Amino acid sequence: MTPESARWVQSFLEAQAAELDAATNTQLAYARDLKDFAGWLEGRAKAFDTAGREDVEAYLIFCDAQGLARATRARRLSAIRQLYRFAFDEGWRTDNPALQIKGPGKEKRLPKTLSLEEVDRLLDAAGTGRDRLRNTCLMQLLYATGMRVSELVSLPASAARGDPRMLLIRGKGGKERMVPLSPPARAALAAWLAHRDAAEEAAKADGRKASRFLFPTRSKDGHLTRHRFYALIKELAVAGGVDPAKVTPHTLRHAFATHLLAGGADLRVIQTLLGHADISTTEIYTHVLDERLRQLVLEHHPLARDPTVS
Repeated sequence: MTPESARWVQSFLEAQAAELDAATNTQLAYARDLKDFAGWLEGRAKAFDTAGREDVEAYLIFCDAQGLARATRARRLSAIRQLYRFAFDEGWRTDNPALQIKGPGKEKRLPKTLSLEEVDRLLDAAGTGRDRLRNTCLMQLLYATGMRVSELVSLPASAARGDPRMLLIRGKGGKERMVPLSPPARAALAAWLAHRDAAEEAAKADGRKASRFLFPTRSKDGHLTRHRFYALIKELAVAGGVDPAKVTPHTLRHAFATHLLAGGADLRVIQTLLGHADISTTEIYTHVLDERLRQLVLEHHPLARDPTVS
């Protein structure tokens, strides 16, 4: 990427961070996408300031030919469109060459979820082994609140003080929301906090600095990493007899929402608990229930059986 292109991207990202409080992962994704577009333009002896609509369209065709997923191509077009909107506002361009381009859209795929029995097996598996207090707390909190894994592992210990009935979560873009805790989650939290505090006191006695995180580790971030938790939940799936291919931290988030909806919870309430900015994101869980009901009918209704199968 040329110095001029790098200046465009850096200025754009700084504006995103300052004005929109864009999450770090979002900024990193935009940076990768725009770097790729800049490199492609350079191969055609062009740059951000000289590219036209036909160049943006040709780039999207190139991305398609590379086999990139529809969602990835849609995100790249969004990044390019926003970059040029910023450039227009700054007076670097007098137009937005990506404005009228229709994106590929995103595939509507139903989220994978887990049954109540599978969740129970995971929770039971978390209650065994050397780290059972921590693992039980992690799993109970995740299933009770529907948190994103990044929100869970970075929870400050201060959020757990005083046997809280509600947990304050800092989500995407720094937005905060309150979620209620179930009795099992509160019990698991209290047990882990007592154990964690004792370990922290012992560490301080040895001259080590105390951690502010609920799940402290010696990682660079100072807390349990998303990658470690991803591996942990796979281990719990194996131990609990649940297909590990079905289990990810996000699957528990989907299970939280699906089970609430099946129990009669209002969709707007679930939207608030999950921290979704748009109700349309939450509405996909109604389709999950529709599909499960359809499968139940096909599997158990006598008139739905294939007459050729004995």
